[in-house]
Parts: sequence; C-alpha cells; structure tokens
Amino acid sequence: MTAASERSSASQLKDLVERAIDRLIAAAVDDPRLDAELLMAFAAGLTRERLLADSIVIDDALRERYAALIDLRAARKPLAYIVGRREFYSLELEVSPEVLIPRPETETLVAAALSFIAGRPSARILDLCTGSGAIALALAANAPGAKIVATDVSADALAIAARNAARLGLAVRVEFRRADCWTAIDGGDPLGRFDLFDLIVANPPYIRDNEIAALAPEIRNFEPHVALAGGFDGLVFYRRIAADAGNHLTPGGALMVEVGQGQATAVAAIFRAAGLGEIALRNDLAGIPRVVQAAASGSRDSSQAQRLC
Repeated sequence: MTAASERSSASQLKDLVERAIDRLIAAAVDDPRLDAELLMAFAAGLTRERLLADSIVIDDALRERYAALIDLRAARKPLAYIVGRREFYSLELEVSPEVLIPRPETETLVAAALSFIAGRPSARILDLCTGSGAIALALAANAPGAKIVATDVSADALAIAARNAARLGLAVRVEFRRADCWTAIDGGDPLGRFDLFDLIVANPPYIRDNEIAALAPEIRNFEPHVALAGGFDGLVFYRRIAADAGNHLTPGGALMVEVGQGQATAVAAIFRAAGLGEIALRNDLAGIPRVVQAAASGSRDSSQAQRLC
C-alpha cells in the first residue's frame, strides 16, 4: 500500500467511525466512541489496538458489515451480544441473549470465594444460577483443585456454559446440571440431601419485577428476563436459596451471594432467619455492599469474617 493510499484508507476509516459515533450518540448509547471503534475492529477481524495502529482496506463488504453492526448497536442491542463474547475475570466467555452478560461487580463474588477456599485445595463448590458459567469457570481457572457443580434453570444457558468450559479446557472440573434452585428438571441429577459442598455461590435474579421496565434498553429488551426478575421485592431467590442451603453445606462451609445495591441488610436478615451462621459482607470497588456471606449453621470463622467486612 502506497503512502497516499494509506492516507486515503486512514481518512475513510476515520470518516466511517466518526459517522458511526454520531449515530450512536443520537441513539443515547453510552461510550459511543469506544463502541464504534470496537465494532469496526470486529467487522475487520482485528483487535481495537490493531485497528488503531494499522492500515486496513476499506471496501464495500467492510462498509456493509460495519453499517449492519452499528444498526444493531443503535437499536441498543448490547455490544457483548453483537460480538458474541465478554471478558470476565480475565476469561473470554461466549455470551448470547440466552445468558446474562457478566458484570465487573460479580468479580467481587469470585474474589471472595477464592479467598474463602484458599486453605481448602480440594473444595467442592456449587454455583447456582450459573448462566454463561462465568463464576464457576473463573473459580475453576483459579482454584485448580476445586470440584464444581454449576446449575441453571435454562437448558440454553447450560449449553453456552458447557461450550465455555470446553473452550477454556475446564470441562473435566465443572459439572453442569439443570435445576431450578434446589429442584432438578427433566429427570436430571438432583442435588440430594447428602450432596454437600464446602462453598455455595450464587448470583441470582434480584431486580424487583416492577423495576424491570425502567432498566436501560440493553437490559430490559435483550437480557433474559428469567435471569433478572427477582420477584415482587427482588428477594425471592435469596429466600429459596437460604431455605435449603444448610442441608448442602459441610461443617465450616459457607454460602456467598451477590446482591443488588441496597439489598445486603435484607439478604443478611433472610440468612439469619433460615438458621445460617455468622454473616459477613464484602464491598465492590465502588464501595457498595455486593456480597453477603453466611457460615454453615453452627460454624464460625472470625478471621474470614474480618477479611470480608
């Protein structure tokens, strides 16, 4: 490519991206420049860094691909669903509208879980409401001795989680089961009364049903309703989890859940009422109480509680 053609390509690229940014601004998309550049990189089959550093050929096929992608984003389809992937805890995960998009705040739950099992190299872990498998796979990748069971009510979500596990080389250490909280579906392997775990983790649906309509279009129109709706007060799944968690925890084990902003106190009260042991909280990077931990009934680990508070 000659210097003149490189300049021409760079000028065309800049023009395409700037027009896309204007389109995304008009659609009230957050971070329009970042999304416009990422979608151009995706259309061109490059990383964003390569896109900004290298010269690329701007042809009609690329223009059409890019225009179609910008149309989707302007309609407020989430970027992660358009490109089909999302990074979580340094893992690249496949995502689609069948699963919730993993959020950075959920990494707080992973960090708390890894801290808890640090002295338990062969820990057995149960991940409820696994979705894309984000939490289970992050734990498996960072705790190589752990054995993990991950459940979800959605067969489509479990298929995506299983593909993520296989692609990351973690399939032999994470077992996926279809279940609605503690209840097996379609004759699958149930979580029996004597199926015990050192740690139970969950990021359950926790949005109040009457608040879903007010969420951003990316969430209310595209993310799976079943992974969002937490009942009339957003706490229905915490009650269901607490009701039987004690029957699935080993002595000294723990239950850890992600909670929405302002829910930590109510969830802690639910866990106490269910007879679970010592409660501790962990804040996310924004200082919001994001994880509620409860010890197995009758167990106490004050040093761990101090770390989590």
